[in-house]
Formats: sequence, C-alpha cells, structure tokens
Amino acid sequence: MEKNGLFSQRIRLRHLHTFVAVAQQGTLGRAAETLNLSQPALSKTLNELEQLTGTRLFERGRLGAQLTLVGEQFLTHAVKVLDALNSAGQALNRKEGLNNDIVRIGALPTAALGILPTVIGQFHKQQKDITLQVATMNNTMLLAGLKSGEIDIGIGRMSDPELMSGLHYELLFLESLKLVVRPGHPLLQETVTLSRVMEWPVVVSPKGTVPRQNAEALLQSQGCKMPAGCIETLSASLSRQLTVDFDYVWFVPSGR
Repeated sequence: MEKNGLFSQRIRLRHLHTFVAVAQQGTLGRAAETLNLSQPALSKTLNELEQLTGTRLFERGRLGAQLTLVGEQFLTHAVKVLDALNSAGQALNRKEGLNNDIVRIGALPTAALGILPTVIGQFHKQQKDITLQVATMNNTMLLAGLKSGEIDIGIGRMSDPELMSGLHYELLFLESLKLVVRPGHPLLQETVTLSRVMEWPVVVSPKGTVPRQNAEALLQSQGCKMPAGCIETLSASLSRQLTVDFDYVWFVPSGR
C-alpha cells in the first residue's frame, strides 16, 4: 500500500480537531480545555498525528506550542477537511429549514485589539438582530477559512496573489509597527535609542510573519539585531501581560 493511502486510512477526525485546536489556542492546556480533554490525552493524540505525518508539526516550549513550517502547511489542509464536513452539515440543516442569522468573522489578534471593536459596534447599530461569531487567528488560517467558507469576513494582511485568488478584498488601513512598554518603564525616563531598547527583554511576532519581518528590517536599518533571548508569540494577551508585568518591550503591529 502506498504511504499516502496508509496515511489517509489511519488518520482520524480527532487528530485534525486536536491539531487545529492547538494551533488556534497556542498551548496544549488551553486546547485541552476547548476540546474537554485531559492534557495527556490531547498530547497523545497530537503525538500520533506527528507519527502519521512523519514530521514535527509544533515546536513545544515553556510558553506554548508554535507551528513549524510544515505545520503551517498542514494546517491549511486540516482546516479545509473540517470545514468541508462543517459545510456539509450546514447544508443539511438548511435543507431542514434551519436558518440562523449569523456572520462569522476572522481577524488577526492585533486587528481584534484595534479596528475590530469599532467595526462590530457600527455593524450592530445597523443590524441588531445579527449574531456575530468572532475568532482570532493567524493569516494562514484566516485565508484558509475564507476560502473554505468557515468564516464570512476576514480582517488580515494582504498576501501573495496566488493565496488571495478567489477572494474579494479591500484595503482598510496601512499597518505600522510600534514599540510598546508599560507606564513608568525606565526607558520612558531617558532619551531612547534603538540599541538601548534592545538591552531590555523583547516580545515579538514569530519568524516568517510580516510584523517580524518589519521589526527586523527596522533593527537592521539602525545597525541593530533582534536579541537572542526574545519571546516569539502571536498571542496579544500574553504579549500584553509580559509588557505590563515583566518590563518587556513589545514590537506590536498597529491594528488601526
């Protein structure tokens, strides 16, 4: 039997649900809570999936689980499979006369902190009877969700033309990069240079993301580089907590 055939026969929906939940939540603990599983059971299922794929899908660390490059590619396909099943179920529901007024929105974490609250507020003034389902996700998941029909509207970043094919899109704003510290941070008491900022702990978006590329370009333009001990995460809540409680400098893309 061919390897691909063996893979398709042995993989189960629980593997895909577990994988997508960990990708969305960022940690095994939160994913286990979402799926109502114990963390050991979830970890076992994730290990099974990695054995089936023959590669590592996540880099696990003290602060969570980060998708590898292969993991990001697999995520697109996993979401499509689950979305196809979900769409089939919705089609059956529509045939049975079920019709819920729901709009599903996907947004980058920074958009959820910036432009999205304003959009939701204005929308609900005009459409008070519409239920909005909002989920934060990375750009890869957002594009996959739009193409599969899992989400109706996405607030994300412009991507390569081939990844945007089949989608209707409009430029809402030009994203800028900001360096954020807590009120009373020692850096606020002095004349700041970028090299001085890099002496403090840094939290920044993971490698391969547009905000990370912008951050590294900014540092390079000033003859600086990202410190070796930086924290890489897409979680806005974690970044905010590190900034407020532990004096981190946060490279945050502006969502306005």
